[in-house]
Amino acid sequence: MSKYKEIKGFKVQTLASDTAVSQAATGTWASGGTMNTDRWGNAGAGIQTSGLSINGQNPDSTNIVEEYNGTSWTEIAETNNSRSFGVGVGANAEAVLHFTGWGPPTTATNELWNGSAWTETTDLNTARYKACGAGITTAAICIAGTSSSPPDSNRLTVVEVWDGSSWTEVAEVNTGGGDAASAGTSTDSIKAGTSNGPGTQVETWDGSSWTETTELNTGRYYVRGSGPSGLTDTLVFGGQTPGGAQAITEKWDGSSWTEVADMATARGAAASTNTTSTSAWIAGGTNNGGTSGDTAVTEEWTAPSTFSKINLGQVYYNSGSNAFKVTAQPVAGGSWASGGSLNTGRGYTGMEGDSTAAICIGGYGGPGNTADTELYDGTSWTEVNNLNVARSAMGSAGTYTAALAFAGNPPTPGYSVLNEQWDGTNWTEVGDVNVARYGSAGIGTSTAALYVAGRIRPASEPFSIGNNESWNGSSWTEISNINTGRIQLGGTGIQTAAIVMGGTTTPPQATGVANNESWDGSSWTELGDLNSARYAVGSSSTSYTDALVFGGYITSPSSVTESWDGTSWTEVNDLSTARNFAAGAGTTTDAIVAGNSANSASSETWTTSVSNSTITVG
Repeated sequence: MSKYKEIKGFKVQTLASDTAVSQAATGTWASGGTMNTDRWGNAGAGIQTSGLSINGQNPDSTNIVEEYNGTSWTEIAETNNSRSFGVGVGANAEAVLHFTGWGPPTTATNELWNGSAWTETTDLNTARYKACGAGITTAAICIAGTSSSPPDSNRLTVVEVWDGSSWTEVAEVNTGGGDAASAGTSTDSIKAGTSNGPGTQVETWDGSSWTETTELNTGRYYVRGSGPSGLTDTLVFGGQTPGGAQAITEKWDGSSWTEVADMATARGAAASTNTTSTSAWIAGGTNNGGTSGDTAVTEEWTAPSTFSKINLGQVYYNSGSNAFKVTAQPVAGGSWASGGSLNTGRGYTGMEGDSTAAICIGGYGGPGNTADTELYDGTSWTEVNNLNVARSAMGSAGTYTAALAFAGNPPTPGYSVLNEQWDGTNWTEVGDVNVARYGSAGIGTSTAALYVAGRIRPASEPFSIGNNESWNGSSWTEISNINTGRIQLGGTGIQTAAIVMGGTTTPPQATGVANNESWDGSSWTELGDLNSARYAVGSSSTSYTDALVFGGYITSPSSVTESWDGTSWTEVNDLSTARNFAAGAGTTTDAIVAGNSANSASSETWTTSVSNSTITVG
């Protein structure tokens, strides 16, 4: 049973079929009836067979309302006030509440639909637009939004709850702003995504307070959501990123987000249901954040009522075959494949993300350090806004929509303490690290990161140090040193469960080390060494019990890939191209590496299949 040691602590589930790792029960999008009037910024309410698309922009704010019967749309009585980017809630097309929006200006207007006419009722306390909300006509919630005209500079954190006759301000959200998704009820709701920051932020409401929780896999704004519970059961779909409109759909089970089937039409700022995760619809929206990309297209989501998700290493009972099963990752089954080429070949870069959504940051590109930033969409790299200061051999952490780039080697003599934060569009200088250095490992997210080891100046100081720092989203704090100080090491994981491997402790021409250490949030522990001592490696993982290390310098640039299972390293399939000082990111099943010290522009992606194994008891 040692092969399955990671199953400890998992709840055994009963399933009729063998699911693969991180697989949700099948759900699909299908074409629905087309609205009579294309528009975006429209609000939605109801269910798949009985809903409303309310107002929107075409090209200015309108008061057009259409009713959906599950097959076709019919224009019905208009609202009393033209507006866009309002909120709609309701159990069906006969009972809907429509509140806030942009007239212009922003409004606190609240209208009630009884199936035949709109009646103005008690206004909200705070006028706004681009808010999100959930609930029904007698118990609703209005969350955040913005109180200004574009560029939406006045982001609100205000939350109000409706009891059927009046609005009451309750606890504010932690992250203000609009263009988010919401679902659930007035006492059990969620706010996911936003135009404020990386767009991955998620908060849940339990009727008394907001709790920040697991972020979306893909940050975005103009996103929509539908589900009966913000705490445990929500579907989030569509939206906009700096790269354009998205068709992505993600399912929330109360602890994690799982990507499920994409929509056929990428779009943001559309109308949708907000009460169900198994039979939803989305209608209208825009594919470019403006009127020229308006659509009238409707899509319907249908899925089983229960999403069954099995995690890697989790045991379950297959009632169809009458056997206990465990999801197993066949390590040797992983392989590298060619990816798209960087626009600027270079090495010594920062890298975050995975094989379908990555960011490559800075680096050394022949004539000197560069500030270039490029985004990867799974096929090609696109140049986006540069770092404020060109640097190489820096630390990095985060995702392609929310990253950090810290310290490193700037154009001027000496090493840097500079820390810059990426919000999906621009780099902004934030709190500096305490010790200037380069060749360190960066680990974690843009709000919870580690900066491990590296080299400092002046030259009279030790070649490598073991100093470490922890980032809380606003400042760096020095923490416990690693056992073996080194530079050009690999590092990956999260702030409280990380692993660092390889590196060098001697000046050039450097000799690599095989040392491997894990971090549990308070102390470092020496673990089993790499099979091949090396430095300037790439790495990826989800925790200190599950990691990959690839490339690096042994006696020359290397293509060797090794997999860590929490106890030992196993050599697996090599890179196609030997490379060192190449950035890597991702997980043990979905990774990417790009560039090298010879200023290569090539990239490779790593994927690993998953399987299910029978547990034999005897």
